[in-house]
Amino acid sequence: MHDVELPGDGWRYGRDVLDATRSPLHPSARETLLAALDAGWADPRRLHREGRQARLLLDRARESLAASLGVRPDELSFHPSGAHALRTGVAGLRHARRRVGSRLITSAVDQAVLLHEAHEADPDSTPLLVDNLGRLSPDTLHEALVAGPPAAAVALQHANGEVGTVQPLEDLFSVCRAAGLPLLVDGTSSLGRLETPQSHDALVGDAATVAGPPLGVLVVRTGTRFDLPGPRWEPEHGREPADPWVPLALAAAEAWQQAVHTRDSEAASARLLVDQIRTAAAGVPDVDVVGDPSDRLPHVVTFSALYVDGESIVDALDRLGIVVASGSACTSSRLEPSHVLAAMGALTHGNVRVTLPLESVSPHRAADVEALCRELPGVITDLRDRLGVSDL
Repeated sequence: MHDVELPGDGWRYGRDVLDATRSPLHPSARETLLAALDAGWADPRRLHREGRQARLLLDRARESLAASLGVRPDELSFHPSGAHALRTGVAGLRHARRRVGSRLITSAVDQAVLLHEAHEADPDSTPLLVDNLGRLSPDTLHEALVAGPPAAAVALQHANGEVGTVQPLEDLFSVCRAAGLPLLVDGTSSLGRLETPQSHDALVGDAATVAGPPLGVLVVRTGTRFDLPGPRWEPEHGREPADPWVPLALAAAEAWQQAVHTRDSEAASARLLVDQIRTAAAGVPDVDVVGDPSDRLPHVVTFSALYVDGESIVDALDRLGIVVASGSACTSSRLEPSHVLAAMGALTHGNVRVTLPLESVSPHRAADVEALCRELPGVITDLRDRLGVSDL
């Protein structure tokens, strides 16, 4: 490994990075991580001085992150990733209510990990339908609870990481409360970018959303029935077989603290840039901008171009130094048709997704957005000309 050369300082290298589902660490989180490599490397379960120091730092990280989310420290646990936290949350809610029912209810626009968990719980169940903005109606949820077999839990997203649409969580939570069902909220695309929702029994986030390390968190409200199958572990309130690496937990807590501190100004700035992208994309013939135009994540936008495929658009923009994404943000890195767009009845062909990084890690993002808006019409026109479909 000593022969491997890494790039130098910075992350731009002349590139306009507009795909920040993961981004470089926030500068403060990076400093915290580096300092913690020396101060918090030990096993927090050891009784020697270094172990006690690591335990103290882990407790501080948990308290800091809990304060950022507005929850109690003893409700919050760390997990290897957001997806892992989602699966743990679902498993704990379902197992605790296994005598009531087995079904997990989710929507057609939720992450693939939740769709998979729902299918595993009941292969005959189908995700709930959404409208053309990607929003789930409380009436649809109510009908599913009344008509279907007994359910153990409901798991829904706070906001969609692909199209940005925010779900009506308060109304959905009221439906769950009336039915006596716990609601797990997937906040892996929203926590730190929007105000933390309070309408939930369990809540999941990912520090990568706020320029932290990819570390998942799970909040289980006090009083919620939660019991994981299998052996009873000690770490993380019994939810993990091992403690998290303390430096990662500290960096995650610092990133979230910084995000909460600047959330309002960051959201306002990002929303203006996304509006700029939406306007530019909508100005190209036969391009549809999807998702709610106002009640949405401030930093996410997806649009679809007729007659061309998303991979070609991504490649063409990449050659110009502009980094965007395609395919489904809720499944994998493979360029597959988006199940989110399909569920909305939107065009799945030729989709492009932009996820703005935080300004703290990308101070040039306004110029990056201008470059995208400037180059996008020509890229799509050129691709259509090559295919001979410009005049269709």
